[in-house]
Amino acid sequence: FPVTILKKASKKQPSSVFVNGIKLPHTNLHLNNITPLTDNQQRAFDSFYQGRNMLLHGLAGTGKTFMSLYLGLDSVMKKSSLHSSVVIVRSVVPTRDIGFLPGDEYDKIKTYEAPYRGICSELFGRDDAYEILKRYKVIDFITTSFIRGITINNAIVVVDECNNMNFHELDSIITRMGSNCQLLFCGDYRQADLSKQTERDGLKHSMKILEEMSCFDHIEFKEDDILRSDMVKQYIITKDKLGYENKVF
Repeated sequence: FPVTILKKASKKQPSSVFVNGIKLPHTNLHLNNITPLTDNQQRAFDSFYQGRNMLLHGLAGTGKTFMSLYLGLDSVMKKSSLHSSVVIVRSVVPTRDIGFLPGDEYDKIKTYEAPYRGICSELFGRDDAYEILKRYKVIDFITTSFIRGITINNAIVVVDECNNMNFHELDSIITRMGSNCQLLFCGDYRQADLSKQTERDGLKHSMKILEEMSCFDHIEFKEDDILRSDMVKQYIITKDKLGYENKVF
């Protein structure tokens, strides 16, 4: 992952899982300390702890989702936290392949939670961390298909892969925010899986709105922020150099 766990793996935060100031029983989860590695990652940390909403936009391999989930959990798990949960919002419609996945609707949606299971395993050093956090409603995962008609309160909301959301979906998410919510958008319009250009432009239009709002900080992650691997960094730089970055195939 592009944000590094401190080298001393045994040095963990002495914090257990709290929700609304109440310690949850039988969890025994301890969140590893994380340190930012680039200037833009440090900006994201600073902005988050100042209570700002954020638009984290930019290239793959820069740690946008990893950071957002870590920061949200780090905040929610503190006894003095003002938030009761981390809500992950993701769209599953644009892939168009959900109907071909095995199982019922629950099983199909569960497939899209895999990245967050992996991140939580890394953050807590145990493979069942994500399921434990979900069981106690410290983490909630919802899709844009089911967000209409609800109001989200007292949560840190991570909107992941927002490049795969059309304007209507992004608009629906923002208008579902109730009291005491901190909103983190993660994505890159260049990585959209949407086939129609009008849908692909949804994030661009939303970004224009968010950039005009004083309650949002926009942090753009660039080539220097790519830390997933040297191969990923070289590939993205070469793709951009050859003019393939914004092409739709």
